[in-house]
Amino acid sequence: MSVRPSVPVPSSRKRLRAALHGSAIGLVAALALSACDPAGDTASQTPASATDLASIRAGEPQEGGAPATLRLVTTDQYVHTLSYVFGPSLDLSVSFPPLQREKGLLANSAATAGVTASQLEQFQRAAAGVAAQVVDPSRRHFIFPCEPKAEDAADAECASAFISKVGRLLYRRPLTEGELQAWIAAAGESADKLKDFYSGIAVALEGMLISPDVLFIAETAEPDPEHPGQERLDSYSLASRLSYFLWNASPDDELLQAAEGGKLQTLEGLAAEVDRMLASPRLEDGMRAFFDDMFAFAEFDSLAKDPEIYPFFTGVTLADAREQTLRTVIDHLITRNQDYRDLYTTRETFISPTLAALYKLPAKPGWTPYEFPEDSQRLGLLTQISFLAGHSHPGRSSPTARGKALREILLCQPVPAPPPNVDFSAVENPDASYPTQRDRVAVHLKNPSCAGCHKITDPMGLALENFDGAGRFRTSENGTLIDTSGSLDGIKFDSPAGLAVALHDNPALPSCLVQRLYSYGLGAPASGDDFELLDYFDARFQAIGYKLPGILRTIVLSEAFSRVEEPKAPQQTAQAD
Repeated sequence: MSVRPSVPVPSSRKRLRAALHGSAIGLVAALALSACDPAGDTASQTPASATDLASIRAGEPQEGGAPATLRLVTTDQYVHTLSYVFGPSLDLSVSFPPLQREKGLLANSAATAGVTASQLEQFQRAAAGVAAQVVDPSRRHFIFPCEPKAEDAADAECASAFISKVGRLLYRRPLTEGELQAWIAAAGESADKLKDFYSGIAVALEGMLISPDVLFIAETAEPDPEHPGQERLDSYSLASRLSYFLWNASPDDELLQAAEGGKLQTLEGLAAEVDRMLASPRLEDGMRAFFDDMFAFAEFDSLAKDPEIYPFFTGVTLADAREQTLRTVIDHLITRNQDYRDLYTTRETFISPTLAALYKLPAKPGWTPYEFPEDSQRLGLLTQISFLAGHSHPGRSSPTARGKALREILLCQPVPAPPPNVDFSAVENPDASYPTQRDRVAVHLKNPSCAGCHKITDPMGLALENFDGAGRFRTSENGTLIDTSGSLDGIKFDSPAGLAVALHDNPALPSCLVQRLYSYGLGAPASGDDFELLDYFDARFQAIGYKLPGILRTIVLSEAFSRVEEPKAPQQTAQAD
C-alpha cells in the first residue's frame, strides 16, 4: 500500500481529516491494536523589535503565497518535537524515508512524499520505543501531570490529563472531544487487558505517534476577513509553518497559546511571537536544518573517496567537514549577525582534530575557533573541505562539478545535464599530454554540444584547482604548476581569493538565499508569479545589510507567508509563462 497525500490541502479540516483517515488510519489502527498484545535561551541577535509595525509590509506586492500543503515531517523534525514534548534524554534513533531534491531543496518534495506500509511499520516500531521510554519508571514521574489511583487498572481522569496535554503538542492543536475520548478509551481498554495503567497509556501514545495528524503537517485555509475573496492559513497552520521554518520542530506551548488566542492573525501579535522565536536558541536548530538542505549535505551519506588515493579520508572526515561548515554558518549569521555575503570571504571558521590534518594545522582537542592567515588561499565556504571534497570525483578534483555546484546551490542557476552521448575518454585519459585538470576539461570546449554548459561552470571551478579531490592544498599537479585563473559572469580573477570576492559581489548570491528561504518556509517551490515578491524581499535584504535574522523576520511577517493561493490551471500557467 502506498499513501500519497494530494496537494493542495482542502480548506475544510473536516474533509482533510476524512481523506487522511480514509487512506492511512486503517493501518495505523491495526498497528495500535496489535500493540495491545503483550506477546506482540542564549538569545540570538535579532532585528530591533521597535521597528514601526505599520511599515513592515509597506511596498509588499499583493501577489505571492502558496497552496496549503500536506507534507511529511522529516526525521529531525520528529526528533526535535519529541525532545521538546518529553525531554532530551529519550533515545530517539529513528530514520524516516529520504526525500527527493526538487528545485534545490529536499523540503520542496515533502508535500509529495509517499509512505508505504513497510515504512509505516518502521514508524510504528519507533513510536513503540518512544512510548515505552515515556512510561518507564525512571521518567514517568517527570512527564505525567498526575498519578493514577491504581497502577494496575485504568484511570480515565489521569489518562485524560496526560493525553490532552501531550496530544495538543503532538497534533499541533487541541484534540477534538472525539479524539480525546477515543484515545482515553484505547488507553483504558489496554490497561484493563494488561493490568497496567502505564502500559495502557503506552499503547495509546504509540497510536498517537503514528497518527497521520502527527506524521503529516496538514495546513488548513480559512477566509481572510481583511481581504474579502482571499484565503489565509488558520492560526494553528500558521503556527506550524512558523515553527517548522524557524525551529525545525512543532510549535511550543507559547506559540500554540498565541494561536488559540488569535494573536497570530494580528500583525502585533505575530511580530511578538516571531521576535521571541528569533531570540530563542532553537533558531540554531532551524537554520542548521535549512543550510544542511540548501548545501545538499544529505548527499554526503553516499559520498566516498578512493581509499588508495585518499586513505586518510573517512566517514569521520565527511561528518566533520559538514559540521565545520554548519558551525561557521551559525556562528557568522546568528551568533554574530554578520553579512551573509561575507560567509564566502571570511577566514574565520572552526577546526576539529580530524580536519586539522587535512588543513595541515596543529591538532587541538575538540572543536576550536580558527582564523586562516591573510596570505592563505583558504577563505570562505568554497575553500572548506565540505565544498571541495563534496563536489569532486572519488579519485580526483572536478572543476566542472565544483562550478556546477556553485551555480546551482549558491546562485540558483540550473545547469543543463550533459547530453547522453558525451565522450569522456579524453577527460579520463591519464596521458601525460593532459597533466592538469585545466588541460583535460579544455577538451570539452572543443565539442560544440559540451561547450555551452562548460563555459558557465569550468571557469569558476578551475579557480579552485589548488585543492585536490579531498580538499588538500597543492600548487602543482603531475609536476605542472596549476593555473587558477578564471571568471564569474564577466569578472576575471587569478586565485581562489579572487573567486571568493567575485562570488561575494555577485547579486545572484543573496537573491538565491532569499528564494531558497521563502520556498523552504512555505514547504513548496517559489512559482513564476512570485518574482515581484522575491524582488521585494531582495530589496529588504539589501537594506538591512544582508542579515539572516532580518530577512527571516521580513519573510514570516509578510502577508504572502500566510496567504493561501490556489495553483493556477495548466492553461493559465502556460499563458503566464
